[in-house]
Amino acid sequence: MVKKYFKTSLLLAVGAMLAWGLTSCEKNNNGNDEPELTEKQKEMSKIAEQYANHTINITYKNLAAETSDLYDKLKAAKEKFLKDPKSLTQAEVDAICETFKTARASYESSEAFLFGAATDFGVDPHIDTWPLDVDGLAAALTNKYQLEKLGGDEDDAIAYAAGKLGQELLGFHGIEFVIFRNGKNRTVAALQANEDDAAFTKIKAQVTGAEELTYAAAVAGDLRDRCFQLEVAWNAGAPENHKKRVAEIELPSTRTNGKTYTQDLLGATKAGSGYATWEEVMTTILKAGCENIADEVANTKIGNPYSGKDKNYIESPYSQRSFIDFHDNLISIQNSLYGGIAGSRNEAVSIIAFMKKYDEDQATKLENDLKAALKALEDCQTKLKGGFVNNITDPLVGEAQKKIQALDEDLNKAAEWFSKQ
Repeated sequence: MVKKYFKTSLLLAVGAMLAWGLTSCEKNNNGNDEPELTEKQKEMSKIAEQYANHTINITYKNLAAETSDLYDKLKAAKEKFLKDPKSLTQAEVDAICETFKTARASYESSEAFLFGAATDFGVDPHIDTWPLDVDGLAAALTNKYQLEKLGGDEDDAIAYAAGKLGQELLGFHGIEFVIFRNGKNRTVAALQANEDDAAFTKIKAQVTGAEELTYAAAVAGDLRDRCFQLEVAWNAGAPENHKKRVAEIELPSTRTNGKTYTQDLLGATKAGSGYATWEEVMTTILKAGCENIADEVANTKIGNPYSGKDKNYIESPYSQRSFIDFHDNLISIQNSLYGGIAGSRNEAVSIIAFMKKYDEDQATKLENDLKAALKALEDCQTKLKGGFVNNITDPLVGEAQKKIQALDEDLNKAAEWFSKQ
């Protein structure tokens, strides 16, 4: 089941909000090539620079490094297991699981800026679609031709996974299935034995860690490449070897105007930029970014299972880390509002600081509702054993949904308010 973020109605809503901003830009233009900025617009431009460099670029930098590490560890584990299944240690499996968790946290804390390369290049559905097609995976791992392709030359195996498996078998959740089960790290003993998931046993599949690690390594290589793509698409200063890899496998990495996403964002109001005004930049961050993920967490990620609409629509069921994923999604909102990720934050140059300066009451409500939503998800993590997958109708889940819906409403109002500055 593919997540769909950008509905026509969302884009129309952003466009309607920005009508005032476009008029304002025209009024400010003094006849020169560049429009004359108001003091508020100058503040917004500084906020955007802090946001791009200390929220987006640093998050994607970390994600690229972490998924590269994940691939290296899985590749090494695969090679070791294929040589001698008894040689792989539990410590090595546990290290893979920890690396996965770190990379997963970085990705989930990037979901408040999916409006850029992640959506334009289809990266998000490519690496983060769920539920995993376990029946399809069982078929793939019993197909000699596919296994031969997945176990071939390193680059060929990654290319085959990327182009042939389909997004229901790619990305984080395919890897999650291999290295986690029932909320715990897979054991070496489980990898040495036949896979016992019902999708495999019903077709009497003889699949062990040999096939599963071969698959996971190839998928991790593709995951790494797509995270390199996100980093390179936003950051002109990305590592040269990451740029080289993206170019080698011919992944697009610039906007249609030839600029990186940061260059385009920070070039707002200038000829060729995709952003006509700084109000448009702020509104995009809040509406297409922060509000979009708040809405999805409340009404789809939580809402589909909790309401009974789709009880199988569970993110991260094998690691039982759904509540952690949701919490990290809200951290992505927090980072976007407060001027950077933890350790790289300057709240003085942030959306929240701007709102406190010009509408303190609205800013205070937004802050309080964000804290309440985070706390509600923390309560779910600590009080509901077995994760979301085993507690989809618990009242605490409903309370968390309400808190996030309140935050979502605040973000909508903030976006509208910025469009009128």
